[in-house]
Amino acid sequence: MANITVAIMMGSKSDLSIMEESSKVLNEFGVSNELKVLSAHRTPKECCAYAESFRKDGGKVFICGAGVSAALSGVVAAHTTLPVIGVPIDASSLNGMDALLSTVQMPPGVPVGAVAIGKAGAKNAALLAIRILSLSDSSLEEKLDNFREEQKKKILSIEI
Repeated sequence: MANITVAIMMGSKSDLSIMEESSKVLNEFGVSNELKVLSAHRTPKECCAYAESFRKDGGKVFICGAGVSAALSGVVAAHTTLPVIGVPIDASSLNGMDALLSTVQMPPGVPVGAVAIGKAGAKNAALLAIRILSLSDSSLEEKLDNFREEQKKKILSIEI
């Protein structure tokens, strides 16, 4: 795990197609990351051990994706003081609303930043992590400025 800046965690391998969107964005910005499947319910000890050791190993931010009860981001936040960004995943008949509410309804003292449900949320979670990291990394700040400029150019080039 050495030299990993952002941990992208998910509760199940079925979440990979969504959570790898975070990894793609981080890779585009040159931010080291790793994808981990650790369940708050099925592997609680391993999940907590990873959350507790990540900072010591040089980690800076967690991105946690989970559906249904979406407990993963809260459990991770309970075991670290690093920023935790929760990505609600549409994994139930409630279309991800259950996961969204579980992610945003954290008790006082255990903050989790929440983004949109699904792939858009996974992409934004990575961009939010990059914004956090850019506070102490001017090269990331410059890459973010360039990214925003490219977004602006794409919109302004649209002709109707």
